[in-house]
Amino acid sequence: MNANEDRKAFLVGAGIGALSAAVILIRDAGFAGPNIRIIEELPVAGGALDRSGNVYSGYVSRGGRMLTEETYVCLWNVLDGIPSLDDPGTSVKAQAWSFNREWRSDAKARLIDRDRRILDASDLGFNVQDRLEVMRLLVTPERSLHARRIEDCFSSHFFETNFWAMWRTTFAFQNWHSAVELRRYMLRFLQEFPRIHTLAGVRRTPLNQYDAIVRPVERWLTERGVIFQRGTKVVDVDFVEQGSHRRVEALHAVCEGRETIYRLDPDDLALITIGSMTADARYGDDDHAPELVRDKRDGAWTLWEAMARKAPGLGRPNAFCGNVDSSKWESFTLTSRSPTLIQRIEALTGNAPGTGGLMTFKDSSWLMSIVVPHPPHFSDQPEGVYTIWGYGLFVDKKGDYIDKTMAQASGRELLSELIHHLKFEDILDEVQKSTTVIPAMMPYITSEFERRDAGDRPPVIPSGSTNFALLGQYVEIPEDVVFTVEYSVRGAMHAVYGLLQMDNEIPPIYHGIADPSVALASLRTLIQ
Repeated sequence: MNANEDRKAFLVGAGIGALSAAVILIRDAGFAGPNIRIIEELPVAGGALDRSGNVYSGYVSRGGRMLTEETYVCLWNVLDGIPSLDDPGTSVKAQAWSFNREWRSDAKARLIDRDRRILDASDLGFNVQDRLEVMRLLVTPERSLHARRIEDCFSSHFFETNFWAMWRTTFAFQNWHSAVELRRYMLRFLQEFPRIHTLAGVRRTPLNQYDAIVRPVERWLTERGVIFQRGTKVVDVDFVEQGSHRRVEALHAVCEGRETIYRLDPDDLALITIGSMTADARYGDDDHAPELVRDKRDGAWTLWEAMARKAPGLGRPNAFCGNVDSSKWESFTLTSRSPTLIQRIEALTGNAPGTGGLMTFKDSSWLMSIVVPHPPHFSDQPEGVYTIWGYGLFVDKKGDYIDKTMAQASGRELLSELIHHLKFEDILDEVQKSTTVIPAMMPYITSEFERRDAGDRPPVIPSGSTNFALLGQYVEIPEDVVFTVEYSVRGAMHAVYGLLQMDNEIPPIYHGIADPSVALASLRTLIQ
């Protein structure tokens, strides 16, 4: 008999970290599906991997993930055993890799200036000092960087380069973010240096990540009896201290206004997602700007705060959620019922939908970027309907063409700003009549990049824990990079294998610098 067959596991949050942990508990640890309960505050699973809307009201995806083959090894490990929705004989991984063989990224218009000229993005724009500063950052130990900002490590010229315009918009860095996180990104994605101007290393899913990843994983879990408790907010955790050891004995939750307590036996597991980059996200529409929520109405942050007050070693959430103005930005999704705008963008860039990368308007006061996905991008998207996703990093600056900040702009005003950057004013009226734009304001979207001290992020398995682990983007996994799906999945592996003292090998973290050919190509790009 499997030693874990009768054990129970309670997972707080239904993001990709918790979903992956549930898969691993069944696949590798022998847990019975009906003994796994996933408790989620929202009515849907997926966390930041979301989609909503329809062709009539407009589709919405708060963000899009650019994956790679080399670095997303834990994600591919999990998805290799999950059947795709439309072909049970093909795994989600195999489907994604097949899609990318057909639709390769080869962006021809990564950077566009104020005059709509496509810049030569292969010219990274480095001078000698920039090169030396990049190399100095790469060889500086994390402990020496401490809580330094990115802007503390470079001269002003670096921030004007094509490289920084592409790197920061690809990964959503602000100049005041943590230099430690930038260093980790450069080391993890060193292989992207020679191809950052084309994004040739990027891999995407055939549909948005909710439809392509979350739904197949959720179906796989449901077929095995996993219980999804939606619309339920976990608000507190009870710990029991036993000498130097600590375990969770109860989870306090609220569902439809009624209090619920989930009690754990000593052998039961609690895997708790802490924090959320998409907490308190709010949407606008064609006529209204989205609300910026500052008072933590969702439960992800308040739960972590409650836990950290009760027990030492569980991190300091305020380091990440304490300054909304330094972590917020806004995205938007266009739904167009006419091919006109898409055809004009294709004619300008030379990229068919799905073959280009992030297109950044380098001189935009909002630092606006857009990407045109391969249609359909949503599972119920009809033929002849197209979508565009975009975002801006500087949401409190006034537009170049509208007299409002991005945060104040309605969907229709965002569309007008975009059309003017593209110099497509001749089709503005036609496009406005056939297009819906849904903006999404996210107060904490880059909070995981905030400067931090040792201990601000707790380990996946806190010291002394006997039955609980922490999941998500705010735990500390040395050398890996936050703001990636990979980070959440890797954390899930550490949680399950560590708590259960399993010998299963976690795929090693890929470092391009350890690959001589990659390191040489990247060094050549840096010094040219």
